[in-house]
Amino acid sequence: MVNRVLIIGLGLIGGSLAKALKKKKFAKIVAGYDRNPDDLQQGLDLGIIDEGFSDLAEVVATADIVVLAVPVKATENVLAAIKPYLSPATVITDVGSTKANVILAAQTVFGTVPDKFIPGHPIAGSEKSGVAAADENLFAKHKIILTPLPESDESATRLIARMWQSTGAEVLQMGVERHDEVLAATSHLPHILAFSLVDTLAKEQDSREIFRYAAGGFRDFTRIAASDPTMWHDVCVANKQEILNQIDNFTDGLATLRQAIVASDSQSMLGIFTRAKSAREHFSKMLTGTAYSQNSHKSQVTFHVHSAAPLLGRIRVPGDKSISHRAVMLGALAEGITHISGFLESEDSLATVQAFRDMGVVIEGPHQGRVKIYGVGLQGLYPPPGPLYLGNSGTSLRLLSGLLAAQAFDSQLLGDNSLSKRPMERVAEPLRKMGASIQTSEGGGAPVVIQGGQQLSAIEYQMPVASAQVKSCLLLAGLYATGQTRIQQPAITRDHTERMLQNFGVQLTIEDDAVTIASGQVLKATSIEIPADISSAAFFIVAAAINPGSDLVIEQVGVNPSRSGVLKILGLMGADLTLENPGMLSGEPVADIHVRYAPLRGITIPDELVSVAIDEFPVIFVAAAAAQGVTCLSGVSELRYKESDRIEAMQEGLLRMGIDVTVKGDNILICGGVLQGAKVSSYDDHRIAMAFAVAGTIANSEVVIEACSHVATSFPEFVDVAQKAGIRINKEET
Repeated sequence: MVNRVLIIGLGLIGGSLAKALKKKKFAKIVAGYDRNPDDLQQGLDLGIIDEGFSDLAEVVATADIVVLAVPVKATENVLAAIKPYLSPATVITDVGSTKANVILAAQTVFGTVPDKFIPGHPIAGSEKSGVAAADENLFAKHKIILTPLPESDESATRLIARMWQSTGAEVLQMGVERHDEVLAATSHLPHILAFSLVDTLAKEQDSREIFRYAAGGFRDFTRIAASDPTMWHDVCVANKQEILNQIDNFTDGLATLRQAIVASDSQSMLGIFTRAKSAREHFSKMLTGTAYSQNSHKSQVTFHVHSAAPLLGRIRVPGDKSISHRAVMLGALAEGITHISGFLESEDSLATVQAFRDMGVVIEGPHQGRVKIYGVGLQGLYPPPGPLYLGNSGTSLRLLSGLLAAQAFDSQLLGDNSLSKRPMERVAEPLRKMGASIQTSEGGGAPVVIQGGQQLSAIEYQMPVASAQVKSCLLLAGLYATGQTRIQQPAITRDHTERMLQNFGVQLTIEDDAVTIASGQVLKATSIEIPADISSAAFFIVAAAINPGSDLVIEQVGVNPSRSGVLKILGLMGADLTLENPGMLSGEPVADIHVRYAPLRGITIPDELVSVAIDEFPVIFVAAAAAQGVTCLSGVSELRYKESDRIEAMQEGLLRMGIDVTVKGDNILICGGVLQGAKVSSYDDHRIAMAFAVAGTIANSEVVIEACSHVATSFPEFVDVAQKAGIRINKEET
């Protein structure tokens, strides 16, 4: 424990820090100094400090830590006042919202910045002021930025970090210049704008009426104009140049918006408003390294499943994720306005939407599955303002790599922890053969760094592994490469990209095992209707197939032959499946899938069906566990490189549920049996979580599935739809 902490300045920040340190017992004594004797006495009376001093000479020499909680303008005078009494071991820090002037003050007083002076800035506050407003929870779950210099004492830095962490704050480090630049944009500018707006409106003749009828948005935005004027005057003086730079940036942006309003330029206005609306959620996800979505998924999600009654009635699952990605990408590259209906509003597809917004594409929605995209053409993308954050979406990362490899600007693609582990060299290697400059991480994953300005050349490429994402990546790159790009695949993979390119007017040559695309083509905007996702439907198809008495219809599901391997596999196992009301949506075959219960039997899954059912294998494992006899499969090594090692995850979970699963190299044997209740983990893999939820419908006791928050990456409404179908499932969030 630290012996004595001295807080100089008992305002809101100093008083709150003192109160928090006392509560957490960080120091034996929390002492305070303030020029105002009334504030000092109030601090003692309220129990905010243990000791109060009006003479610095009495206390500075005995303090282990001295915290300067004074206005930035007063820093130099306070440092000069304490200098004669400082012990060589005393650690000094401050709370000023600008740091360059604090460093300058220390240099002026000491000649050089003492190695035990660790500048700091708590990103917390209130419009209230004074020691009476002190709040011990003011810093909890807020950020504290420390700006130590290269010569700063590391143990002193750790001590100050520990002090702030004891208050519940998150401690970060940043360079002095960068701190002042960032805070000018994120804190100083908003306060200045709020002050200016209120001042401007207050000068109006009818200002009383303006303020009387101000709505909540005005009150929320201008709340910070009630902050201490003297403090903000001092901030403007101390951080003058950076604040002026940010005012200029904002003025330019406001002028752009003004001109759009003058010209009734709807596209420009919508672009500004939609980008701003989505940016707030996007940046919070990017900074925390979590999956991207419109809703927060920081909580831990656990599924509880009990054996189900028969699944009956009619349900509809969300739009196809693969097609949703491609519709946004090609709509952005088309000339004209593309309308999309049935868009999947999941985390993965929203990441693709945000990426194109970051590259200057105006996108309205999604709203109830409808999206409107103002295409910019093949050459119309703008450099993004920073790295493109793609959450958990491997489709976004791989397909965008091909597109961005051909752009004139540099780009960097990031993902969450799960996505960063997935192999990206399988797209980087052929792109390099086309002339791209692309780097992956040391392990061959994200971040992916692409140097723009490269002229791509067409290649003939034999894919070593059947992968629709690799094929689609190279087709997008082929739109820009000189010549004709030909991709050969060792097995059939989903052909959504080829079908959609044709919808946008692109000519392709399609053979049984190859597809060829020529550059120089123009994409024309169109309307896209997205069918229901067969990968999402598969969970309910299997659940109905294995629960006695079930009679379920899943409406308007995409039954593209390159995706419907799960239907063929289940048919071979004896499932009672019929396709009703067949039709076409934007070049994709669709049908209602009618499932009735029938006993399943173990089979040897034909090799040719593996690549057209690769995403559905977790739930196919469950069907095999419920079948009579042994199911054999091979050639599914690709499952080890998904969001998790799906082979290992399913084997572990099914073994816990009493099912014999043997894995030898690339061969897997699943012996059907009676499923037991158990606690299993999805390993943050959405399809594993939903597959075990299906297994729970026929288990003899409760199945608890941990780490299910990533279900939102592909099927946000899974629990609601499952309950409607008759599955007894509950979601627990902690």
